[in-house]
Amino acid sequence: MSRSGYTLPVFACAAAVAALHWLRDRQPLTLASIDLIEPAQIAQIPIEQVAGLSENTALAIARSDPGDNLDLTKDTPIWALVEWREEGDDAVIIKGGEGIGRQLNADDKPAIYAYAQRLLKENLQRMLAPGEKITVTIILPEGRSLAVRTSNSAFGVVEGLSLLGTTGISQPLSTPDQLAVFRAQLENKASRFESLVFCIGENGLDLARKLGINPEQLVKTANWLGPMLVEADVLGVKEILLFGYHGKLMKLAGGIFHTHHYLADGRREILAAHCAIAGLKSPDIQAVFNSATAEAALTYLKFLDAATGSDWVNQVYSAIAKTIDVRSQEYIQNHKQSSTGNTIIGSVLFERDRKIIVKSKTAGLLMEKLC
Repeated sequence: MSRSGYTLPVFACAAAVAALHWLRDRQPLTLASIDLIEPAQIAQIPIEQVAGLSENTALAIARSDPGDNLDLTKDTPIWALVEWREEGDDAVIIKGGEGIGRQLNADDKPAIYAYAQRLLKENLQRMLAPGEKITVTIILPEGRSLAVRTSNSAFGVVEGLSLLGTTGISQPLSTPDQLAVFRAQLENKASRFESLVFCIGENGLDLARKLGINPEQLVKTANWLGPMLVEADVLGVKEILLFGYHGKLMKLAGGIFHTHHYLADGRREILAAHCAIAGLKSPDIQAVFNSATAEAALTYLKFLDAATGSDWVNQVYSAIAKTIDVRSQEYIQNHKQSSTGNTIIGSVLFERDRKIIVKSKTAGLLMEKLC
């Protein structure tokens, strides 16, 4: 049985609680009791170290444990610096220190999102007497280096990681037990619909709903696209629309059907190969290949289009989408003897601001039926 853990905001909160406890009692805390709020339960989080830095300032360190999940934040130290202050209206002010990303699309605010803000403020305010005020600075010493291995920059978060999530529990989405849960959900929906929409993550689910697709026909796959495609075919699903962020979904064009970055990448190779097939010049292909992210490569192609009046984005991404369709159907046929191989696949790729880049020809026909 796979073990669940806790999301990054929980460990940040635990470190902050331990630091505030030291300021109050001048005693180190070895376990911090955190009200997760979502879900309504208490978590006991180990604290590695606590130190008083001055009369009014303390630092505490917790360490991330996301459970049996393929998560790059596993064992990452999280620091919280808490200091008393006298000015201002808010009892708890939360700041992002080193390793916490900045949101380019939100005036460079620290990437500490709603659940993390609420978790920190509610747990810390309970420890404050009326009139007391603190400033909390969350620090991820390894955040900047870890961030380059994520797609954060594609969604406008730079120079660090995000304190993201809507719950305190980290579900092991990349483990076989979670795949069993996804398969059960798929079986239920396949019994009611002949056409389904596969979404890797929350961004795809949200965009699909906004486009008017019936939420009951949406299936979350996480990184398990290959097994889920085969299962859908076995269950008799006639049509599948693959709906995903281009930096994830394009991996299928390279035959990568488990899309977690720990297992395989290949995005720049896939992009460069399709650029070469489309006829881009060698310096431009090299620029695409050397782009730090898939989003950066897309930006470069957009620049070429604007500078030359060409249509490289459409040409390259249309070819990628078509390849995804073909390789997905090949994957189904090759990986299950009982597969009918008759499931029709269409692909929709969108960019970081959730604008659709391209729909394969098949996807366009499927969306006319689904929206």
